[in-house]
Amino acid sequence: MEKIKSSELIINPDGSVFHLHLRPEHLADTVILVGDPGRVELVASFFDTIECTISNREFVTTTGTYKGKRFSALSTGIGTDNIDIVVNELDALVNIDLETRTPKKEHKSLNLVRIGTSGALQGFIPIDSFLLSNKSIGFDGMLNFYAERDNVSDLNFEKAFKDFVKWDSKLASPYVVPASKNLIDALDGKDMIQGVTISANGFYGPQGRVLRLQTLDPDLNDKIEKFDFQGEKITNYEMESSAIFGLSAMLGHNAAAVCAIIANRINKDASKDYKPTVKNLIQTVLDRLS
Repeated sequence: MEKIKSSELIINPDGSVFHLHLRPEHLADTVILVGDPGRVELVASFFDTIECTISNREFVTTTGTYKGKRFSALSTGIGTDNIDIVVNELDALVNIDLETRTPKKEHKSLNLVRIGTSGALQGFIPIDSFLLSNKSIGFDGMLNFYAERDNVSDLNFEKAFKDFVKWDSKLASPYVVPASKNLIDALDGKDMIQGVTISANGFYGPQGRVLRLQTLDPDLNDKIEKFDFQGEKITNYEMESSAIFGLSAMLGHNAAAVCAIIANRINKDASKDYKPTVKNLIQTVLDRLS
């Protein structure tokens, strides 16, 4: 088996992967992904035991146990560009022998669950509710750099969406990837709203916010609200889940995302204090995964 060159997989002197600074023994099979490094501490506050905390730049990881199950909580920072780093390095930790720099013969699957915050794109979605993404649409174009992107994407959904909104060719072509059914089944409940999530590659213009710069398509959010594909409607914006779903599917991992709705872009309202909602969501996810 061909050895992976050092320029392609950079390993630190202590044997850890380049950005995350993790070694294989630091990582649990179930990983809670959060954007904010400070939120790792909040997730870990629910753990019964803590093995280790490792940080480098915006990437902070704490591994421990909750109700007898081992978890890692890892911060990704904001955006799908960081997800490209995180998911590839997590996969390397379990599926590449870092000493020989060769892929392992037996594949190992991780469970990657993003917990985040989000803005709703449908008026019926209440503030401080939980939204479980069954699909994610990537506005970022990141998955388009990978040869297998069509194998994991819902191409019919993609075409219908681009046709309906009259997608501008100057923008990266969107991709649509389903979440893992086994994780959806594990996380779902009466307190969860299921929907289709957009991962935007920015917070302002890419999500239709106007401060001093006008957007390319001022009507895009209105068209998104009206779009329907075989009974599925687009429910919310966030900034990471599309790359998590896409890279995980191509690499053979399970992925899901559940967000606290802290604003409604249609009703123009926002949560007065979303922190208790996020805390409740974290405990709910840990309980259902354990």
